[in-house]
Amino acid sequence: MAKNPNKIKNGSMTATVIIYIILALLALICLYPVWYVIIISFSRPIAARTLDVFLIPKGFYTGSYTQLFKDNQMWVTYGNTLIYASVCVVGMLITSAMAAYPLTSPYLFAKKVWVFFILIPMYFSGGLIPQFIVMSKLGMYNTRWAILVPGVVSMWYIILVRTYFATIPEDLRESARIDGANNYQILLNVYIPTSKPIMAVIAIYTLVAQWNSWYAASIYLIDQSLQPLQLYLRRKLVLAEKLATESMKGGGTGDGQQQLELQLLSADQLKYTMIVFSTLPMMLAYPFAQKYFVKGVMVGSLKG
Repeated sequence: MAKNPNKIKNGSMTATVIIYIILALLALICLYPVWYVIIISFSRPIAARTLDVFLIPKGFYTGSYTQLFKDNQMWVTYGNTLIYASVCVVGMLITSAMAAYPLTSPYLFAKKVWVFFILIPMYFSGGLIPQFIVMSKLGMYNTRWAILVPGVVSMWYIILVRTYFATIPEDLRESARIDGANNYQILLNVYIPTSKPIMAVIAIYTLVAQWNSWYAASIYLIDQSLQPLQLYLRRKLVLAEKLATESMKGGGTGDGQQQLELQLLSADQLKYTMIVFSTLPMMLAYPFAQKYFVKGVMVGSLKG
């Protein structure tokens, strides 16, 4: 019986086992740091201080979580972060789609000029001082608008969505026009439904960026009731370490010295608790958009 030259041959069992072992080791290398931070946040303060934790928590201590959760200011900043993140995600999707749609139209006047106009601020920035002056002149300093307005527009995302829209056949647009649809209807009913992958990529990237953002808030927001979670956690960590260190320098004896040592240990463990608390929402949201990441990266690698 003649062999079929087009038959797909399966790899050897040995090679398959080696590949799976390598992938398992890579997964372990990526996941263990996350697991380590979680278990050390629940370990005894002395174990967290000396990093004497490997696979499971040593002891069980939730004092740092209790200290964090009982702070009302923390929940205020948490709500601020939710506002900033949600508004910026929705706004970024709207501005990116509405700006990218006309750039794919063959009937747009001076199309190359508009694209070049968008590319300029993507590569060149006016700098921090001009931005600060603009914020102050527009009355957005120390208001939520200082975070929301810059957070809903990205030239890079506009180019990214434009590149994806360019892959959609022009015949779909023309067919919709024949059926009587206007540009808004074409965008909402034709382009957006077929562009869910790139929209999901932009949404998760914007969400992560806003969730982890603190630098802009430290410059434009002096009112602590308007500041986001990350800036609050940074300030609380610095303050806790400063107070604990100053207390230790003051010395003490007996129960007072033990209390000071526990305060210092708890401040050190607070770092790991903050990492878990601040990254948990992102870790839960990431798997839902993971399948879109590869396609989004591939679109970003194309030029057009």
